[in-house]
Amino acid sequence: MVAEEKKIKGRKNGLYPALSDELAASMKSGWADTERRGLEPVEQAPYAAKRRAALSARFPGERLVVPAGRLKTRSNDTEYAFRPSSEYTHLTGDQTQDAVLVLEPRLGEDGETADGHDATVYLLPRSNRENGEFWLDGQGELWVGRRNSLAEGEQLLGLPARDVRKVVDELVEACAERPAPTRVLRGHDAPIEAALAPHTTLRTDEELRVFLSELRLVKDDWELGQLQNAVDSTVRGFTDVVRELSQAIATSERWIEGTFFRRARVEGNDIGYGSICAAGPHATTLHWVRNDGPVREGELLLLDAGVETHTLYTADVTRTLPISGSFTDLQRKIYDAVYEAQEAGIAAVRPGAAFRDFHDAAQRVLAEHLVAWGLLEGPVERVLELGLQRRWTLHGTGHMLGLDVHDCAQARVEQYVGGTLEPGMVLTVEPGLYFQEDDLTVPEEYRGIGVRIEDDILVTADGRRNLSEGLPRTSAEVERWMAGLRG
Repeated sequence: MVAEEKKIKGRKNGLYPALSDELAASMKSGWADTERRGLEPVEQAPYAAKRRAALSARFPGERLVVPAGRLKTRSNDTEYAFRPSSEYTHLTGDQTQDAVLVLEPRLGEDGETADGHDATVYLLPRSNRENGEFWLDGQGELWVGRRNSLAEGEQLLGLPARDVRKVVDELVEACAERPAPTRVLRGHDAPIEAALAPHTTLRTDEELRVFLSELRLVKDDWELGQLQNAVDSTVRGFTDVVRELSQAIATSERWIEGTFFRRARVEGNDIGYGSICAAGPHATTLHWVRNDGPVREGELLLLDAGVETHTLYTADVTRTLPISGSFTDLQRKIYDAVYEAQEAGIAAVRPGAAFRDFHDAAQRVLAEHLVAWGLLEGPVERVLELGLQRRWTLHGTGHMLGLDVHDCAQARVEQYVGGTLEPGMVLTVEPGLYFQEDDLTVPEEYRGIGVRIEDDILVTADGRRNLSEGLPRTSAEVERWMAGLRG
């Protein structure tokens, strides 16, 4: 006898068109109890609680909804690897798909809004064994792995947990029964946005996004430890690449990409962004991530890469390396100019300094060299006023770093680029010079050379600390380091 078709939809052309009653019954029983009890909270749980308290204080009496996001289809029935929204992870310490954090304003005994919020995390529970979800559904636990029960989630996150499959109905009910201003973090969960559309506005939702971005501007001690871990793994990844440069010369930039990726996956969650493994003239393309070109002796390799930790904090480091192990005279001249600019930029990082100071300091040095080389007509003040150096520098000299490689990007301009550096902020300092292959305004020997040097800098109470100082920076140090690794 054959059981009736299940509601759980399988592949259209699956090889098992029907399910017998006997097999269905068999799959419901005979499984051990795997519930985990007495779990310790994740490390970031107390820090996440403080962040939620800051969020609660900023929006008193308002309903706040922060989704983690959903799986996205890559092709047909395969999905991209899931990464939760940085805002959700920052507020919970959780990384599971489809999850939602809801902060409901508290009500006093008189029914009026009281101080604070009650936070609830909505999670996917264990796969249902009664209806066969755990083995028939493509996202069931026998297909993609065990997930935490709601009770386990509560222990790990220090939050009440509910079934996320009820979140839309419960939010709609809450909005009807307990009217309150409601905000949702947009761009991560379309069904929730649609359900809350009558109760939200783009302007107020954007205020929530901006606040959550600014909440990450100053890192706490736990976050700084995670960023240092990310940088340390990245240093080891760069070391791996230098050791394997001979294989890259025999193959392509893809070898470099794969070498660094191996370190990222062994020691962390992933790479924090697409690795830029740009050899030769590809180094003049700022975000060269195709990584399919040749690696040739006598040219430079610009490697811009970062390991993302298991807790999703990423490093962002760049070194420009002579593939043969030694710079030519012209390569060294350009490299040393970029190094001098980076030194000036790093020296400008200190508490109380304007955020822009490090950029302005680095750009001035680059402009001075471009004038001295006869590529621009001075004086330097004129060059900087007109931004003429940008033909060969192109990008800003750095950005905030954290859960996102370009962290805090939605913060208000006056709090970020127009703001002041504070202890606990982490930013990159990454000047560069890029001479395109087809640039007829520079001598032919310059064309196709690109150099960038990037480090991750922590603002401290009395100055700064280079988190990535484990990698050499001067041209001479780079050559000695490479010689030692390559024997």
